[in-house]
Order: sequence, then C-alpha cells, then structure tokens
Amino acid sequence: MRRVVIYPGRIAVEQADVPAPGPNEALVRMLAAGVCGSDLHAAHGRHPFVALPYRPGHEVVGIVEAAGAEAAGAVPGQRVTVQPFLPCWTCKMCTSGRENLCENLQFFGCGYPQGGMADHFTLPADRLYPVPDTLDDHTAALIEPLSTPVHAIRLAGEVTGRSVAVLGAGTIGLFTLAVLRAHGAGKVVCTDPNPGKRARAAALGADVTIDARTPDVAGQVRTALGGSADIVFDCVGIQSSMDQAIAIADKGGTVVVVGVPASEVTVPLPIVQDHQIRIQGSATYLPEDYRESTDLLSRGAVKTADFVTATRPLAQVAEAFELASSGNHVKVLVTVGE
Repeated sequence: MRRVVIYPGRIAVEQADVPAPGPNEALVRMLAAGVCGSDLHAAHGRHPFVALPYRPGHEVVGIVEAAGAEAAGAVPGQRVTVQPFLPCWTCKMCTSGRENLCENLQFFGCGYPQGGMADHFTLPADRLYPVPDTLDDHTAALIEPLSTPVHAIRLAGEVTGRSVAVLGAGTIGLFTLAVLRAHGAGKVVCTDPNPGKRARAAALGADVTIDARTPDVAGQVRTALGGSADIVFDCVGIQSSMDQAIAIADKGGTVVVVGVPASEVTVPLPIVQDHQIRIQGSATYLPEDYRESTDLLSRGAVKTADFVTATRPLAQVAEAFELASSGNHVKVLVTVGE
C-alpha cells in the first residue's frame, strides 16, 4: 500500500505493508482525508507536540475492510470517520468523561505510528464513528474538523444573542463562525490579515470583518460590536491575537483559545484578575461534539461547498499541502480518486 510520510523539507508517498488489525482493531481503507492546520504546522516544524518525520492524516473517512475478533461494532463495508485521539481509558480524565484530556493521550495522524493519509490503516474499533448514508465522502471528512469549534462553543457557554469576536478566518475560524450562526449568536465580528479570508467570513455571515494588521484592532472590534465582546474565540494562538482577545473581552468577557500556539504566549494577569476575564482553553472534542457536527452537516447548517475548496489524489499530496498553505483555500482534501 501507499502511505504519506512527512520529513524535514519534503513530503513522500512511500510503499508499506498493509497493517493487520489486532483483536480490538479494524482495518480501514481510506476514501478521503483533510489537510489540517496542525498538519501544516507540523510539516513546517512548528507544532509543539508533533516531531518530524511523522505520518499525517486524522480528518479521515474510510470503509471498514476487516475487523479483529474483539472489535465490537466494526462492520466490514461500513463507512466511518475517525475519532483520532487515543485515550488510555484508565486515568482521572478518562474516567471522568474527559478523555480528550487523557493523561496518556496518543493522537492518530499526529506523532502516532500510523496516519490516515494511507491506502489502509488500523485503529481501535471504538475510535471509529459511523457515517450516515446521507453524507457524501467530502462532507463526512468535515465531521472531525467541525467538531473542534463545536466543542469550543460548548465550553464558552450560551452564545445565543451574545456579541462575539472571532480572531482568524482560517478553516477553524470559519467553522466557528458557521457554528455560531447555527446557534443564534448576536453580532459577530471576524478579523484576519488576508482579504480573501475576510471576504469568506463576510459571505458566511460575519456582520463586520476587520484587517487584523490595522492599528487598534481591538478598538475597531469593540466599536463594531457596540462595546466589549461577551466571547472572543482566538483561532490563531499567537501573542498579537491574545493581546487583542484580552482587550476585546475586557471587562468581564470570555476568551476561548482554539488555535494551537506554536510557542509560549503571555497574558496580562493583573488585567485578567482585576477585570474578571475568563480564559478558557479548548482541546479537540468529545463524542457529543461529533454528534452535533454530524447534525449540522446533515441539515445543511454547515455547507460542504463553503469549505471544501480543493481536492488532490494521494499521489499529489505534496501539492495538496501547498494549496492548503497558500491562504487561498479553506479545506483541501486528499482522496484516493483520480
């Protein structure tokens, strides 16, 4: 079979043996896999938790081809997507229903021995999520990335009618905007330095978009919102976006950190304490987020055509990564098609 391996400075498609599923595992044949922002960070050596070389692909849709003797629920011929975080199921986090924060966490496609950008892969059967027949492969590939903002918005609390700022109009920022609109958020302002991304945000329902490089971004956002933001979603995770987020949420607001910081970021702790600003980290998702993500896609609240902007076959995976890095696309899929 073929599998993708990312080395410093190059992306290779290599030959490998088809893995055999263990007793609790399923063998899955890949149909489509999304290029995630974390894949791009890792490929450029900027992901804090993924070292090169690595085997990418965690936004995956495939078909179960075989299952181990104890792989309950894995049915050959069934179309599935992957819940890529691999918990130990025994630590304090796992036993309290927060397995996304597992103290011994492994992550399929991010530093794990296997990734989904391969003709075949194996995973524990309990990490497979059945895909409804009503969703095509491209739509099903959005279940995992959409679950990240679904989880972040759930952690933020009630958003209906509230004023919100979304910093960053990349894939996660645009998904966040779409979920906010589905939840009935009030006025939403999006920031991004890229005019094309700002245009996409406007098309997806942002009331106002602002160039993140302009002076006094926080002041402009607050003016557009008519005051401080109830909630700010930082989908960038760099020093400047965190500075802006704190200023936009001041006083009494919530800042949800959704973007993965490539390095340490500081916060003005005296302001955070004295102005009662809540800073909430958001890490991946839980099964209920997958269910909501599937529902949003099934009823068209999030439309595939707004997000899948390019596809490339597995043999052209390097080009897929280039497109995803260009800033001109939302979600690029790697497929096994022509």
